[in-house]
Amino acid sequence: MKFKYKEQNKEGSIVEGLAEAPDTFALAREIRERGSVPLSVKEYNEKEFKFSFNLEIFGGVSLSEKIMFTNNLSGMLSAGLSLTRALSVLEKQTTNKFFNNILKSLIDDINKGGTLSSGMKKFPKVFSGVFVSMVHSGEESGGLPKTLSEVGMTLKKTYDLNRKIKGALIYPSIIVAAIFIIGILMMIYVVPTLTKTFTDTGVELPAPTKVIIFISNMLSQHFLLFALVIGLVIGSGFLFAKLKFTQRYFDIFILKLPMLGTLIKEMNTARTARTLSSLLASGVDVSRALEITEEVLQNVHYKELIHNAIGSIEKGVALSESFKANTHLYPIMVGEMIEVGEETGKLSQMLIDIAVFYETEVDNKTKNLSTIIEPVLMIFIGVAVGFFAIAMIKPMYTVMDNIN
Repeated sequence: MKFKYKEQNKEGSIVEGLAEAPDTFALAREIRERGSVPLSVKEYNEKEFKFSFNLEIFGGVSLSEKIMFTNNLSGMLSAGLSLTRALSVLEKQTTNKFFNNILKSLIDDINKGGTLSSGMKKFPKVFSGVFVSMVHSGEESGGLPKTLSEVGMTLKKTYDLNRKIKGALIYPSIIVAAIFIIGILMMIYVVPTLTKTFTDTGVELPAPTKVIIFISNMLSQHFLLFALVIGLVIGSGFLFAKLKFTQRYFDIFILKLPMLGTLIKEMNTARTARTLSSLLASGVDVSRALEITEEVLQNVHYKELIHNAIGSIEKGVALSESFKANTHLYPIMVGEMIEVGEETGKLSQMLIDIAVFYETEVDNKTKNLSTIIEPVLMIFIGVAVGFFAIAMIKPMYTVMDNIN
């Protein structure tokens, strides 16, 4: 295969060229052997169109299943089982039919002379770029069981983090849902009774009461239409937020929110550091590691930072400079620690230290997230109940005064 590469030679100059190699890892290793630093290695003919049947349309594999898969496969390979036999055991063990078909595909590819990583590459929604690159590196180095164990640990960290955040949001979500349902029931069954009383007495209604009555009439008389309108508004909001133009503003708005913004910054920092560390430790060149990390991140501004960092290191600029110049996204400590890692030649270890530190910070914050949200919920409930009470009680006093 032909690859386009960039390297920084012993004199510090940036050199570009084309070379034949079995894969990107082999070419990167060849560049290192001649004393240069590989900055990027890409397949030359990237625009070639290939059609393949995508099984992923018809199913999915949960994160917990992937963790179990990597840990079990690592354990069986360490115990001396061949790769195809270990995959066959897992294929018989899984109850997920979609994943079962994927494992059969992997076994078939390996029996035809392919590799595990090349088979995984066919299912990008199941096996991420980080997953495939680390497995490929493990195959090249002969340490696949250890690499799979590291992949499993990385997935476990992601799983634990997601679970803690979801757990912290369950309580407020239930409360909000309960308030919403109770509010709808009151609008349908309680408010119409009071509305009839106000109509019969001919009382002049204040604006808040008119708003409540309007919503009540819509829900009780045109419930399906009201639900359709609300659904369209929410759906349009989500679609609008996904547009590139609006997503930039939405992502920066999220980062500026009190408490939540800090949590998101620390989550992105931990994710960036752990992903980069895992890839660099597996032998992936810096440029490719950054490309994969860019895919992992969701926030537009973080993706742009990493994308710009790729261009900078290809020009010979240190990776730490990109982080030090963007302290509004990554804490000051991150850039400084990466710089120390570059100077000492222990960048991968320094990145894992950063990841562990910020994962601990996120863990501590998510433990207190419910406690932080509770006062906000109480204020929200108080405002909603207060508005309803004022809207409905004020005209009732007017009715009583008219009777007297």
